[in-house]
Amino acid sequence: MAQKAPQKEKNLMMFAVIKTGGKQYKVAENDVILVEKLDEVVGSSVELSDVLMLGEIGKAPKIGSSNLNKATVFAEVIEQSRSEKIIVFKKKRRHNYRRKAGHRQDQTVLRITGISLTGIKPKTASKKSTIPKKTVSTKKASSSKKLASSEKTVTSKKSVQVKKDTIKVAKKTSNAVSEKSKKVMSEKVEKKVKPKKKAKLVTKAKKKE
Repeated sequence: MAQKAPQKEKNLMMFAVIKTGGKQYKVAENDVILVEKLDEVVGSSVELSDVLMLGEIGKAPKIGSSNLNKATVFAEVIEQSRSEKIIVFKKKRRHNYRRKAGHRQDQTVLRITGISLTGIKPKTASKKSTIPKKTVSTKKASSSKKLASSEKTVTSKKSVQVKKDTIKVAKKTSNAVSEKSKKVMSEKVEKKVKPKKKAKLVTKAKKKE
């Protein structure tokens, strides 16, 4: 039987042991780790300068402040999240004392982008511009956007004119209603006054007889 060729180790890259948030982590490039909360914005880059050890598979690790004065680990903030809930339960016997609470620790998700012994950020491969060239479709889209904006302006002007017309009509109708109400009130007052005068005249005529 033919012997299988020994598989080469895939990860021959540099690794480091860093300290953050009172904990130690062994990291390599492109690793994703959870650390205690860092006050950084998502997408920003972070420099972790508290490096305890640098090493490479097949080589002796570098330890000590004299070798790691400028060593830094570069990372990118992926997410600001919270850990799973834990239950905090307290009890005192024979005192009828029980307390139950939950807690979720704030944490930051980091992706390791590079490890440097000299403190210089390693260069990353420049991403090619993926912006497509202007085509007929983009021109059509821009023209359609312009038409839509012009239609919006026309409709807005029409709506303003309609509002003004409705306000004028409402004012006219309110004035007409007020005039009609005044006339009706005056007629009611006249009707109320006239019968009283007739009644007084009738009573006077009866008295004379």
